[in-house]
Amino acid sequence: MRFFFVLLGLLINNPSQALLPLSVSEVAPGVYVHVSDHHWPDRDNHGEIANIGFIVGDRCVAVIDSGGSPRQGIALRNAVKQVTDKPICYLINTHVHPDHIYGNSAFKADGVKFVGHHKLARAMATRAPHYLSKADELLDIRVTNDNIIPPDLQVRDKMTLNLGNRELVLTAHATAHTDNDLSVYDKSTDTMWLADLLFLEHIPVIDGSIKGWLKELDGLEKNHYKLVIPGHGRLVRDWPTALQPEKAYLAQLAAEIRSMIKQGKTLEYAVEHVGLSAKDHWQLFEQFHRKNVTIAFAELEWED
Repeated sequence: MRFFFVLLGLLINNPSQALLPLSVSEVAPGVYVHVSDHHWPDRDNHGEIANIGFIVGDRCVAVIDSGGSPRQGIALRNAVKQVTDKPICYLINTHVHPDHIYGNSAFKADGVKFVGHHKLARAMATRAPHYLSKADELLDIRVTNDNIIPPDLQVRDKMTLNLGNRELVLTAHATAHTDNDLSVYDKSTDTMWLADLLFLEHIPVIDGSIKGWLKELDGLEKNHYKLVIPGHGRLVRDWPTALQPEKAYLAQLAAEIRSMIKQGKTLEYAVEHVGLSAKDHWQLFEQFHRKNVTIAFAELEWED
């Protein structure tokens, strides 16, 4: 009984200890991933909807995206502790969306460097007021500016991080899914962590440039990877075959929108007619497709 009260006291004084470690799987030697189900972010799932995880080197650990809530960030940190006693040296944010950054505060500690695209800090600063004002209402989580931590290390082209006999090559991509997309390549296992540059099952979400995204995919398609980790969806061991549905969806949108623009059709008409044949191929189509058409139309309307 005395042990119970001691444990209860520890949990009250250290609430993070009450959280079980996040479930992760070792998908390649030293590469651990939590694969999330596909959901619209809401008050039930608290925005915990993205694939997140970490990579362990001989010297230290790099966490890749911190999750959709402060609690998920703590649970991910506890998962690292369960797997290894090596310290966390890097927290890498692949882009600005809340499901990838709201757990950041769990990793704020001496010796931890936050890493991101060189445009990430600006995107965080621009979006923070809106994100913070809506988190409680939409996700039932409490976040402040302390949860949105900009990068200490900014990647402008490429950057190599050494975790101890393990090099990660970070690439800052041109505007695609967002204007601050970062990929992480693990040389040791030939694993490419593409985050939201790649969606499987979950409909791709455009928050940057449809033309830029297709261009980035053309480049990535030419490379070989043994394993690819998307931001949403199953892990990929058949690259570049697994890329084709996303590429086809984006190409279809671009082609149909360009055709309608040439015909003098309005944005409202395009939103109701573009890409409907893809509806049965994607989860969350109703939630994101019309926004995709709107963003792509605004971009393509002004191309030369």
